[in-house]
Amino acid sequence: MTTLVIGGAGYIGSHVVRLLQERGDKVIVVDDLSTGFASRIGDAELLELDVTRPDAAEKMAFAMRKSGADSVIHFAAHKQVGESVAEPMMYWHDNIAGLANVISAARTAEVKKVVFSSSAAVYGMPDVELVEETLDPKPINPYGATKYVGEWMLADAERAYGMRTAGLRYFNVAGAGWPELADTMVMNLVPIILDALEKGKAPIVFGDDYPTPDGTCIRDYVHVLDLAHAHLAALDYLDRDERAHRVFNVGTGKGSSVLEVIEAIARVKGIEIKPEIGPRRAGDPARLICATSRIEEEMGWKSDKTLDDIVRSAVEAR
Repeated sequence: MTTLVIGGAGYIGSHVVRLLQERGDKVIVVDDLSTGFASRIGDAELLELDVTRPDAAEKMAFAMRKSGADSVIHFAAHKQVGESVAEPMMYWHDNIAGLANVISAARTAEVKKVVFSSSAAVYGMPDVELVEETLDPKPINPYGATKYVGEWMLADAERAYGMRTAGLRYFNVAGAGWPELADTMVMNLVPIILDALEKGKAPIVFGDDYPTPDGTCIRDYVHVLDLAHAHLAALDYLDRDERAHRVFNVGTGKGSSVLEVIEAIARVKGIEIKPEIGPRRAGDPARLICATSRIEEEMGWKSDKTLDDIVRSAVEAR
């Protein structure tokens, strides 16, 4: 099997690249290296390319044909919620144009399997404790909206071009499968807390008056290595003739509060952490936990790492 991994030099993508290499697959990485690093991809071939460029579809189609690629995993996208609100046109242009070029390239090269990096942001702020894929998505920011539209685009490509597609709706990704593939961005809770501690600052908790056991927001945290395995399971799922679903949640089905994450970090580091309590952030739901039965039943995938595993791997990678 030969797979083009778009955005394969980034945090999640590089974990998928390594797992593909470990199982003996050939990998071609397409990345503009704006946030990724060539050092992460091992001996995979690198096509340095901005997939939003007008000529990107032609260049990717050539790489697919030359390598004999039979599948694509697409990660490359802007992914900061706040930035998407401030710069919506950048998100609408780049996230949609990039995916359109990937689909066009796959069609030209007759590559039928496409796995898409989607997001739990498609759901918005659902008033439920356990989020299932059957829930009507109602994204509340441009980032989530572009991911939902991306799922529509793939469904249309299936109908029109006979492609086989799967969209993976991630919840909160953290940790490191290997220290050298650590998350270098300070955008998610675990690296934000670790960054604050390294600077000698108290981590800030945004609100402690939510209707949860300890008053702080609860989220579903999945280890990046478990998530990477889910992508390989999705590729194998697309080999099946009978595929009941196009979209799948990826998480643990269990929630951890912000204070529980801080306590896990304190436990792993063997220190006491006294957070600073700040005001709520607008748009933060009290609880967001993923239902995992669909991916478990259809793909046989299940997360097996705990919050302490996630935190320990993140701490060791810094």
